[in-house]
Amino acid sequence: MKLMKLEIVTPLGVIFDDEVKQVTLPGSEGEFGVLPDHAALVSLLDTGVIVIETKDGKEISVAVNSGYVKVEENKTLCVVDGAVALNAEDSNLASAIAEAKELLEKASDSNMAIASAMSKVDSLSKGV
Repeated sequence: MKLMKLEIVTPLGVIFDDEVKQVTLPGSEGEFGVLPDHAALVSLLDTGVIVIETKDGKEISVAVNSGYVKVEENKTLCVVDGAVALNAEDSNLASAIAEAKELLEKASDSNMAIASAMSKVDSLSKGV
C-alpha cells in the first residue's frame, strides 16, 4: 500500500512526523480523509480530533484546537495552535485525555465542533 508523509506542527515544535496510510482531519467544513496521491489543497482546521492510520495499521488520535492543513500529493502538513496525543504508545492515556478536554474547552471555535471533539475524546476514554 502507498504511504504519505504526515507532519503535525505546533508552536512548541513537531509532534508527529512519519509516513502513514491515511489521516482524517477536522476541516472547517467538516471532517475529511486524505490518502496518498490526494489532490493538492489548503484548508482551515477546526477544533477536533485528527485520526491517523500508521503504516503498521495502528490508529493514533490527536486532539487539536485550530490551524490549517496543506495537502500535497505525497505529503500532508498540519500547522495547529495546540495538540495533545490521545492514544500514542508512549503517552499516559488518562492524562492525555484530561489534557485534551482542557485544550478543547479553551478553544474559541463553534460549540458544535467542540461538542463533536469532546464526544470523540469521551469515547476514547471509555477504554481507560
